[in-house]
Amino acid sequence: MSEPTLLVLDAEPLPRLGQLTGRARVLHADESTLAEQLPLADVLLVWDFSSHAVRHAWPGEGPRPRWVHTASAGADHLLCPELVESDTVVTNARGIFDQPIAEYVAGLVLSFAKELPRTWELQRAHRWQHRETQRVGGTRACVVGSGPIGQAIARTLKALGIQVAIVGRTPRTGIHGPDDLDRLLARADWVVSVAPLTEETRGMFDARRFDVMSPSARFINVGRGQLVVEADLVAALEKRWIAGAALDVFEEEPLPADSPLWEVPGLFVSPHMSGDIVGWRDELAVQFLDLYERWAAGKPLSNVIDKKRGYVPGH
Repeated sequence: MSEPTLLVLDAEPLPRLGQLTGRARVLHADESTLAEQLPLADVLLVWDFSSHAVRHAWPGEGPRPRWVHTASAGADHLLCPELVESDTVVTNARGIFDQPIAEYVAGLVLSFAKELPRTWELQRAHRWQHRETQRVGGTRACVVGSGPIGQAIARTLKALGIQVAIVGRTPRTGIHGPDDLDRLLARADWVVSVAPLTEETRGMFDARRFDVMSPSARFINVGRGQLVVEADLVAALEKRWIAGAALDVFEEEPLPADSPLWEVPGLFVSPHMSGDIVGWRDELAVQFLDLYERWAAGKPLSNVIDKKRGYVPGH
């Protein structure tokens, strides 16, 4: 039996796949060569998870990979209609980013409440300006997105004494449904967006939703940039409909240097880094190799995405 062919959509640094030496034929592609190499592959590893090349290169007919793994939590960058309708299995990096993103969100919450950026500004100006800051314990958070990352965020915020409500696609024990969202937004001090990008969630945080929020609320998006109508968020901050916001993801990435978002008062901008801790790429490679062992042995894969929904279904 010939060795399976693994095609890697590259990004630097490359994944460490030495464990597959002699067991798989490993090919590498970039956006310009992906289409011609896809029919040769049994498995596709989308290591460049910022690329949309798979959507454009996926073959409608003929040979194609039997399994696609993306080294990311989201899968919207590759789920074109042809891939959705195919029998190819798609998996993601579910589990790798949960706690790092939760810690990042907690850091943002504390930074807002304790005015840490302002303290740093005053230090640099050599100004001794005593202030009072906000107590975090006893405040309320609404986490929009009930997957593992949303659950980790909820656990971490609860450890700070914050009362947390989670909103998901389907109501169930401990999870509110979409019908409760506006009511929960209206009473939340912290609104955390971590929902997957689907047709139902695209642009869900718009002018109407920001108007529903409390004037003292802070909004944090660590999900997908397209969940937010950025112009509406800018207007909400400028009109003081909400007290502040933090974006780690954007409609266009990298964020252009001339984007007005850099200068919006009360907006914290970070470069899609909330889940990226020291060693995260090695963790992604180890996860893929574990999945590859299961695939090669004919065992069921974990982290399988429901291609119609666009994410791994919850339990």
